[in-house]
Amino acid sequence: MNLTRLIFFAAVLAITVIVTFWAARRTSTQSDFYAAGRSVTGVQNGFAISGDLMSAATFLGFTGLIFLTGFDGWVLATAAIFAFLLILLLFAEKMRNAGEYTIADVLSFRFSKRPVRAATSLATLVVVVFYLIAQLVGAGVLIRALTGMNFTPAVIITGIAMLFYVVFGGMLATTWVQIIKAALLLIVGGAMCIGVLWKFNFNPLSMFEAAADNHPNGDAYLAPGGSSANPLNTLSSAVAYAIGTAALPHILIRFFTVPDARAARRSVGWAVGIIGVFFVMTSIIGYGARAILPAVSEKATAGGNLTAPLLAQYLGGGEGSFGGDVFIALVSAVAFATILAVVAGLVLSASGALSHDLWFNVVKRRTATEREGAVVARIAAAGVGVVAIALTLLLGSGINVALLVGLALSIAASANFPALALSLGWKRFNTLGAVTGIGAGLVTSVVLIILGPQVWPGGAENAPFPLTFPVLVSIPVGFLGCWIGTMIGKPDPRQGNAFTELRVRSQVGLGAEES
Repeated sequence: MNLTRLIFFAAVLAITVIVTFWAARRTSTQSDFYAAGRSVTGVQNGFAISGDLMSAATFLGFTGLIFLTGFDGWVLATAAIFAFLLILLLFAEKMRNAGEYTIADVLSFRFSKRPVRAATSLATLVVVVFYLIAQLVGAGVLIRALTGMNFTPAVIITGIAMLFYVVFGGMLATTWVQIIKAALLLIVGGAMCIGVLWKFNFNPLSMFEAAADNHPNGDAYLAPGGSSANPLNTLSSAVAYAIGTAALPHILIRFFTVPDARAARRSVGWAVGIIGVFFVMTSIIGYGARAILPAVSEKATAGGNLTAPLLAQYLGGGEGSFGGDVFIALVSAVAFATILAVVAGLVLSASGALSHDLWFNVVKRRTATEREGAVVARIAAAGVGVVAIALTLLLGSGINVALLVGLALSIAASANFPALALSLGWKRFNTLGAVTGIGAGLVTSVVLIILGPQVWPGGAENAPFPLTFPVLVSIPVGFLGCWIGTMIGKPDPRQGNAFTELRVRSQVGLGAEES
């Protein structure tokens, strides 16, 4: 056990526990639990949204990818930023005006509510479960690597903390944990960037030259294709991160926490700026690690995932020094905080799908009272969390985290994105089209990933489908399913009027809260 790192991990947990106690006193109704009482400002929501994307997967994963592959790893970070431009242009204001707590509120606004809510909830739960398991596995591996704690207790501790935030503090606690985490990550990342640039007299060109000199591919490390990856694989990965991120349930539900559409638009503007700064930092850290740590092997960095902590240790004075131990402990604790915040948001979105969408609108078919809705939501959140912890422990640390994240992003891009975009913009779109599109995107993405190189039992060379991310095929299939279902389905009784009502409401806010 590394005592210094354990102390920093404990400090992060203590801060988030204090925040949760504060939020719990302000969370009593369904609106409080799911949407923080619509009380989050645009700036606060911008930090929280950026915190959702600035997860351990991006902070540790993107820096590791850049360390290993150079330009090809940088492309994925750029794609993730592009996702928020899609959100700004297509969803932010419209989601806030048209919905209440979940994606299904928007999709079912003008359609038959039961089949659309059931299909949307299924897709949401599949996305959330895979993403949640990936984050919990990442937490277990990170804590085990950095503190010496076994995988099982590490996952259990993370899961208990996650349930504590959600069940007691709801969206308000999750939002403020995200804000604190985002601020800490920017501070720590900024300090690391200054340390890296200091080594090169604040000349980025010298850093890039040193990085290329220390990589086996030389100058090709700084150019497209330096990773020797299939160009179509790189393109499909970028599309998955761009469109998949724009359709992730736990990010989209954040637009229901602000008081009005103007705040929703403002929050995306802040998020784009913060995430842009963050990915500039990850680029400097990734390239800087390659330039400064030439002797560190891929195995030593755990496939690139421990690049940032190892660089922090080096900048602090090296292994065994007080500064090195403190800096790596701080970076590791902040990375752990990113996981806690993201899994809390994931559990909230799954809770909404189970409680608000399935239980009250499909099974019971009635409107819940505020207090009743809050109670059922907490029960649903606890159930989702327990199942996720159990599945994570069952699968173990050997499960491919990148595969789970890729599956979640691919399903979100293929099932959620086409139906959501068409429901807000195509007048003829109907109930059968929405259900068919969601189902087609969901099934196609799952089947193609099973047939792909990451899962196929015969090995990557013999996989029937060559791409790791199937979105170049599954997204068009999702749109095609929407079109075919719409063409063969009967028009909904209120189709024209409902579309006009949704269009007016989504554009100007008439009928929405704080319109």
